[in-house]
Amino acid sequence: MAYFGSPGALATTVGGVMYMHSFQGGATLLSFGLIFVLYTMLVWWHNVLRESTLEGHHTKVIQLGLRYGCILFIVSEVMSLFAFFRAPSHSSLAPTIKIRGICPPKGIGVLDPWEIPFLNTLILPSSGAAITWAHHAIFAGKEQ
Repeated sequence: MAYFGSPGALATTVGGVMYMHSFQGGATLLSFGLIFVLYTMLVWWHNVLRESTLEGHHTKVIQLGLRYGCILFIVSEVMSLFAFFRAPSHSSLAPTIKIRGICPPKGIGVLDPWEIPFLNTLILPSSGAAITWAHHAIFAGKEQ
């Protein structure tokens, strides 16, 4: 699969840059790269599922390794989101001389936090609660 995955990742990267800079053939290269990457992903997932369910090759050590890998991926995503949301907070609490010591810089409009951001904040936990409620109802046998 490395024969398809590595060139697919390279084609996706180069094709994406070419497409963003309006080079001829950028969209085609990007499409081929994405197709190769998706093919690699699907074949890899197919192999993992076949090895674990039909062939029974996943020992306890392999299952533990897959579980640790999933946990480490989730932890890395949490750290990335923390860094992503920490940067604007840091810039607003300690504005640099490059933005003349004020935050937000002149010319940047600020959203009213009690309009769309507040609505999004309400929607996120309420949708999570609804999904959790439905999940528990399904497990309790109340499908109707």
